[in-house]
Amino acid sequence: MDSILEGFSRAFLLIVNLDAELLEIIFLSLKVSGAALIIATALGLPVGTVIGLKKFPGRGLIISLLNSFMGLPPVVVGLFVYLFLSRSGPLGFMGLLYSPSAMIVAQTILAVPIVAALSHSSIIKVDPLMKQASLILGATPFQVSMTVMNEARYGIMAAVIAALGRVMAEVGAILIVGGNIAGYTRVMTTTIALETDKGEFELAIALGIILLIISFLINAALYFIQKKGVLQTGQ
Repeated sequence: MDSILEGFSRAFLLIVNLDAELLEIIFLSLKVSGAALIIATALGLPVGTVIGLKKFPGRGLIISLLNSFMGLPPVVVGLFVYLFLSRSGPLGFMGLLYSPSAMIVAQTILAVPIVAALSHSSIIKVDPLMKQASLILGATPFQVSMTVMNEARYGIMAAVIAALGRVMAEVGAILIVGGNIAGYTRVMTTTIALETDKGEFELAIALGIILLIISFLINAALYFIQKKGVLQTGQ
């Protein structure tokens, strides 16, 4: 019990004193996850919009695949990214393995289906009459798309935040492709796993507290956006 209390005491000191190693790991985590989220949104949102607004052959299959890929096992994603980026892999010449870039790739793959599937779900809930009214008033297909997306904005924001929660908590995939190299690819989740394995709990506890705070903020934002969307729909 004393060792646990001592670990928490030292962890709080690391946070209060803004320990350099702690800050470096936190900033790298935010950088990697933020970059992955931006790329995933840029890729996933157009996909979700297209399948939400258009009917075409194979649409049902794409929707089923996106829903299935939302639950992709991270270690499987890490394995395939590793195989592609390893020296003997097709993208090995790029030298990305065991780098933040490889971690961003893995997290992007995990986040894209979430953004696309949840965005699609929000877009199809928009009243079809709004789309028809826009077309009658002479709106271009792009303007119609923007109008529908504006109506579905709370659902889309919730999709992005849900994807952020997924990538921030990720450990398996980025551990495989990033290697957890001190000062280079060590992020919060992988550091917690490593430090716990070593029996050095103060840094792990400090990062755990920070990660819990971030998780709480993400979930609070998600709840607020969903509640606002429900209220708007009710009006």
